[in-house]
Amino acid sequence: MDRFYNAPGDVVDDILYAAAATAPLRVAEPDSGLRILVRSDWDKHAQGRRQVAVLSGGGAGHEPAHAGYIGEGMLTGAISGSLFASPSVEAVLAAIREVCGDAGCLLVVKNYTGDRLNFGLAAERARSEGLNVAMVIVADDVAIENAPQPRGIAGTVLVHKLSGYLASQATPLDTIRERAGALCRQMASLGMALSAAAQPGQDAAARSPELGLGIHNETGTREVDPKSADDAMTLVLDPLHNALADRQLAGPWIAMLNDLGSCSTQEMGVLAASLLRQLGIDQVAHLIGPAPLMTSLDMHGFSLTLLPADDDIVTALSAPTSAPGWPGLRAIQTPAHFSPDTRQDHEALVEDAPQDATTAAALQRIIDALRQSRKELDALDAKSGDGDAGASMQSGADAIARALQAGRLNTAALPQLFAGIGQLLARDMGGSSGVLLSILFTTAGSSLDRRGELANALAAGVEKMQAYGGAGLGDRTMLDALIPAIESLQRGESLTQAAQAARDGAQATAALTRANAGRSAYVPESALKGIVDPGAEAVARVFEALAREQ
Repeated sequence: MDRFYNAPGDVVDDILYAAAATAPLRVAEPDSGLRILVRSDWDKHAQGRRQVAVLSGGGAGHEPAHAGYIGEGMLTGAISGSLFASPSVEAVLAAIREVCGDAGCLLVVKNYTGDRLNFGLAAERARSEGLNVAMVIVADDVAIENAPQPRGIAGTVLVHKLSGYLASQATPLDTIRERAGALCRQMASLGMALSAAAQPGQDAAARSPELGLGIHNETGTREVDPKSADDAMTLVLDPLHNALADRQLAGPWIAMLNDLGSCSTQEMGVLAASLLRQLGIDQVAHLIGPAPLMTSLDMHGFSLTLLPADDDIVTALSAPTSAPGWPGLRAIQTPAHFSPDTRQDHEALVEDAPQDATTAAALQRIIDALRQSRKELDALDAKSGDGDAGASMQSGADAIARALQAGRLNTAALPQLFAGIGQLLARDMGGSSGVLLSILFTTAGSSLDRRGELANALAAGVEKMQAYGGAGLGDRTMLDALIPAIESLQRGESLTQAAQAARDGAQATAALTRANAGRSAYVPESALKGIVDPGAEAVARVFEALAREQ
């Protein structure tokens, strides 16, 4: 099992069941075989009902479209087909009959042959019954230049919002249709994906990254090879710019950034930042998303929709709605900055700090050792944690290296040196290792100020680490190497002997299958067997670097 589905044939009904159970909706009787959802508060026979009903729909697999957009100020109802398949004429007609009152009904239809035919025939049959029905066809995709029938993709959601807002203002049907049609001519959308979608019960097709994929998993217009999120955004933005320029449309823009299915929140955040940088923050008046708005099952990609930020459109898109899938419209502004107060009670980092060549050289050996060990420490951590131990250690080493190169670390006096390292690690290393090592050096520096005994000062630092961190010897942490090394120094032994004690302690962690502290405490014992703790390994390498020049 690699996806959370039950039987492939049950996916759509499960989705609609959950939607109907968690929102104020009425749903067609399951025995009818029709997949229709309607606002529970909608009554076409209500006296004085002057609102146009707005319906949309299409194949499933695009969630939250279309059921997620049912609500006051947006859709009156939605009709779902099977995955990537248009609903039937009978389903659309039944939905029209359910919601269409004297004010009429607008159908918002994506420009796919199946949708046009089924919704179109249903509209004709409804009109023959005396119902006032209009239809707007959305064709916002610019993937295929000069396409006779551009596809309707994510921009359809904006037509839902505009039409629903106008309907809530008791706008006549013909006016809503005209305004919705004008919006369709003003916007353009384009998507790209690193991998295609997989139908439930099937494997995804092996395809290269593509630009201009359809939301039904259609092959893109061309293969692409983006090397970064910035590259991907450029590939999408350039054709959009050209298409809108051909229509003589210009910004500032409303931008809608849509997750096509399986992009992480972090990926979409990076793409949003790239969009703002490339388009220019002064050219993006408002942003919708990043969010899943018109998805394609689990397609790993995104789409971007742009349209001019006209006042009437901003008003409509900003208006409140109870539709659960609508993420809202957010104004964009240049971020305001402030200067964080990073003052220290006793600033240990100073300009032109006194230097000792021997101490500085020892410190450089430690920095080099941690930098060179990054990949190996990350690999160790990946077996029992999140794979960033080496990166964390290197970030601390890099911070010390910058201060050392700038002459801000006092290498001539250990109390000030340790205090400075403690400040650097607290600020730049991050994570539990960073703060614990900062505690070690800060406490050791204070102890050296009072007593001047290095081994005992380090032992005092370890005591504070244990008090705040909760770990002890044998708990599979860096302390399993650090404590034996410091105890060796307390016995008056050499750095070489202390380094061997640290190495022996680190190696012993491979036999410890139960961790009582640190990140390893959160993983199964089976994942720890035979694996050296990366923190202990880092400590052993530090002591080995110190002992190397003795």
